[in-house]
Amino acid sequence: MQTGYYAAAGGMVTQFNRLDNIANNLANVNTTGFKKDSLITGDFMRMYQEARDNLPNVNQTKEGAQFINRTMTRVPQIVEQYTDHTLGGLQKTDNTFDFALSKEGLFFAVKTPQGIRLTRDGSFTLNEEGKLLTKQGFEVLPADYESTKKGIAFNVADTAIETDKNGRFYTNIIGSIKLVQNKKLMIIAPDEMKLLTKEGSSLYKMDESQNFTPIKESGAVMQGFVEKSNVNPVQEMVAMIEANRLVGMYQKAMDSQMTDMNKEAIDKIATVRG
Repeated sequence: MQTGYYAAAGGMVTQFNRLDNIANNLANVNTTGFKKDSLITGDFMRMYQEARDNLPNVNQTKEGAQFINRTMTRVPQIVEQYTDHTLGGLQKTDNTFDFALSKEGLFFAVKTPQGIRLTRDGSFTLNEEGKLLTKQGFEVLPADYESTKKGIAFNVADTAIETDKNGRFYTNIIGSIKLVQNKKLMIIAPDEMKLLTKEGSSLYKMDESQNFTPIKESGAVMQGFVEKSNVNPVQEMVAMIEANRLVGMYQKAMDSQMTDMNKEAIDKIATVRG
């Protein structure tokens, strides 16, 4: 069996997966609050070394030898995918309803038809009723949502709306410049970031086992700013070029295995010896 051919085929599939991931990152380079995804490539030998103590195949047996021989082909494959939650650049907009979080691991909470979701995209807006919504029309939740079941709303007559670093809104009394406390943004810090699931539109779903208690004092809310994507387009383009070159190398290896080596074998077998 030509194990080299299967190893090259496996390597090519791995690079196709890398290209899909890179393309998704580049497509979201200008998406507010987007966090890039990264892949970790491994091989069967590495997997064997990490799991051999738990294998049912006993050493020095026929079954164990067969397993080791299979792992020796070292077919590369994606062994893990994770989201890089490092902070993106903060861009000043001076928009009253644009908000950014200046610390990693914090999220705004919004209400969607599928339930409560988290997001880093703080480019909010007001609807005709004065409710604070995301660009997708999802309701932005206040810190006291669990008790009130009401969102964040403002009076259309409010001429001054300010927010402190903990997400507390202050609005003016009608006919006055004096500011009074209003609702407070719900800021969530998940216990395990790796348990968050991306759902598109910069939304994340929390695992049911995680704590959903709002942070009282985050000190991270910045009004008039938005967080840009943390995708570095130069790094992604370099990775794309590398993946494309590896695809070409694996293709040549497959051609050598199936064409050159097979042709040589056929020619030798077909040779008539006197």
